[in-house]
Amino acid sequence: MGSIQAAFWVVALLVVLAVAFDFMNGFHDAANAIATVVSTGVLKPQQAIVFAAFFNVVAILVFHLNVAATIGKGIVLPGVVDHHVVFGALIGAIFWNVITWWWGIPSSSSHALIGGIVGAVIAKAGAGSLIAAGIWKTVLFIFLSPLLGFLLGSLLMVLVANLCRRTSPLRVDNLFRRLQLVSAGLYSLGHGGNDAQKTIGIIWMLLIATGYSSGTDKMPPGWVIWCCYLAIGAGTMFGGWRIVKTMGQKITKLKPVGGFCAEAGGAITLFLATALGVPVSTTHTITGAIVGVGSVQRASAVRWGVAGNIVWAWVFTIPASAFVAGLFYWIGLAVLP
Repeated sequence: MGSIQAAFWVVALLVVLAVAFDFMNGFHDAANAIATVVSTGVLKPQQAIVFAAFFNVVAILVFHLNVAATIGKGIVLPGVVDHHVVFGALIGAIFWNVITWWWGIPSSSSHALIGGIVGAVIAKAGAGSLIAAGIWKTVLFIFLSPLLGFLLGSLLMVLVANLCRRTSPLRVDNLFRRLQLVSAGLYSLGHGGNDAQKTIGIIWMLLIATGYSSGTDKMPPGWVIWCCYLAIGAGTMFGGWRIVKTMGQKITKLKPVGGFCAEAGGAITLFLATALGVPVSTTHTITGAIVGVGSVQRASAVRWGVAGNIVWAWVFTIPASAFVAGLFYWIGLAVLP
């Protein structure tokens, strides 16, 4: 372990900071899982956050740690990461999360973390220290996840409309009020499975870099896994109400049938990405699905100006968090041993 091993208290402090980011991830992204089910009136906000938090944590029993492996071992070359890099990455990600939460913009905690890692690594060792395959896979899904959400949400909406064309609107509404509980549960399961693993990955990266875990281990320590899943569940319990309003009402008005199609389309996308080990944005995914559902009704049902502002936040997330992370990497050199 010797020279590369940071003082125990520094590692412990960074683990706490990472868990705080995970909590904030749940807080920031709670709207993704519950906005549709709240805006359609199927669940009250207090019921919805408990419902979503439960499925966030249950995801620990469902998904393999493919995303954690991508973050922990698939983005940066071995031997480059140290505790200063992790410090810069976490501060960059937290900074962007706070800014976008304050303004009620549903940006991506996932890509803020990726941007943070990229910025801190470039500040230390240059872009050549990044693993191109891992970076490009993540960047590709910035575009693919909302497109898949859009496509699946709109296709499901068309399918449901055809299946229910002879059914009375009241009966359709009552049916999909019940089915939306299933779709919201699945989406929350996918949210917990993909997002908690990103923090597991960065803690695993830290433990490998500082000698507390071996780079040959196939899984991170069990306490890391449980801490991260419980933290994202706790963050969801507190919810991000500024963003709920944007996601649930400002983009398009949803009925239970639309909420079901959006959540189901988003859940399928998240399950696929998690199986492939791709750290995607649950925000991008559900936004794409909501826009897809709204556009099937009629193009004017979507408030494209609001959707456009959200897209700009997506574009700036990685470079903004990378810039702050690079800055705090240099500050970390001065303040951390």
